[in-house]
Amino acid sequence: MYTRPRKSGAEQVCNADPDTDRHRQYLQDGIMKIAASRASGSENYASYQRWLRTVDPDVDVVDLYPCATPDEAVALMKECSGLLLTGGPDVNPARYGQSEKAALCEPPDEHRDALELALIEAATEANMPVLGICRGAQILNVAFGGTLIADIPTVVGTEIEHRQVDGVDSHHAVHAEPGSLIKRICRALDGTINSAHHQSVERLATIFAPSATSPDGVIEAFEWGDAAMGGKPFLLAVQWHPERMEYGNPFSLPIAQHFVSEVAAYSQLFAQ
Repeated sequence: MYTRPRKSGAEQVCNADPDTDRHRQYLQDGIMKIAASRASGSENYASYQRWLRTVDPDVDVVDLYPCATPDEAVALMKECSGLLLTGGPDVNPARYGQSEKAALCEPPDEHRDALELALIEAATEANMPVLGICRGAQILNVAFGGTLIADIPTVVGTEIEHRQVDGVDSHHAVHAEPGSLIKRICRALDGTINSAHHQSVERLATIFAPSATSPDGVIEAFEWGDAAMGGKPFLLAVQWHPERMEYGNPFSLPIAQHFVSEVAAYSQLFAQ
């Protein structure tokens, strides 16, 4: 169960960094800011905000998409305590060396791709908690050298429906790897998740390990691999949309609870 840490009584100055000072001020105001690279617009902003605020009503999701440049977005992210990579359109296949797959993909959003790749690099360097959802999982894999299946029906030929049907999420089984982070968070090995994607991980970046799969072998979640775990911040990527599922589903709200807990712990580094 998530419990928000109490603010320390006697505040100590960490350093003179202005980013840290602004970050601390947000904490004094009782706000826990989570950066997102497209929390509104083509995706349902309210569903992400509502999902996280079910855990802590003081969470504020900050949309970085309007930032003019990646540098501007990174600067704004430094005022936040976590990075949420949300759903959205396909990553440009040129980003993972497969330009020839463009015909199978949606028109790319070059601005968003550039922003998110810069945010992932900066968040990792800052040891900031990161959660990737749907497209967010895919761009995480690409950022670390992985590739994507451009179109599951074409490439995999599975009978499992991963896409929406008539605008409604599909549903299918998922299996979590024993001992994985997702299994520890959700406390379940098997369950049912929603599905609204036509792309997924193809070659997983070597720094990651798969932690959940669908019956047709599509990677549904991944995390740091064992060899990369030492000193790494929280990172979890899921292909489904936990924010759109019934909160009673073990593969929904527990993810928000754990992410917010990690964000709160990161915030306390600036509140001492």
